[in-house]
Amino acid sequence: MTAFESGENCTIDPEATVGYGDFDEPTLLGDDVTIRAGSIVYGDVTVGDGFTTGHDILIRESTDIGDDVLVGTKTVIDGRTTIGSNVSLQTNVYVPTDTQIGSNVFVGPAAVMTNDEYPVRTDAGLEGPTIEDGASIGANATLLPGVTIGENAFVAAGAVVTDDVPANSLALGAPATIRPLPAPLEGPNQLE
Repeated sequence: MTAFESGENCTIDPEATVGYGDFDEPTLLGDDVTIRAGSIVYGDVTVGDGFTTGHDILIRESTDIGDDVLVGTKTVIDGRTTIGSNVSLQTNVYVPTDTQIGSNVFVGPAAVMTNDEYPVRTDAGLEGPTIEDGASIGANATLLPGVTIGENAFVAAGAVVTDDVPANSLALGAPATIRPLPAPLEGPNQLE
């Protein structure tokens, strides 16, 4: 098992596994981290201060996570991913390999991101989505490989995003269409 190093005031449930696998780099945890029962965090993962998980989460190797990030129950982050600070990934979110998530981002329950354009049909390589700072992704939304969700954009619940979403706009429907961001959705996410 890979070792881990933790900052001050960290709470790791005895039924959680931190530093799983055989990696050259340990898992690094900042201050005030809480990792709940059933969670598995691989080696070669770095998380900042104020990181909190729900139960039964999985974070794979080569993942860097900023400060004040919530990873909800049964969420999976499949590795080689970067997540900024002040991010909320709600229950049952799937984040594939090679995904980039900015800061001050909200991802609603059961949102799914994908990274394989032609699953098991061709070897086209993997490219996860990019979610820029301040974006919000609604519950049960699906983001296809390689799409970019622009800064402060809003993806409605259940939307299927097949193309890039420009900054400060709204994506809704399946496949998603782009509309101007309504006035009530303007402004930054209020994640606290």
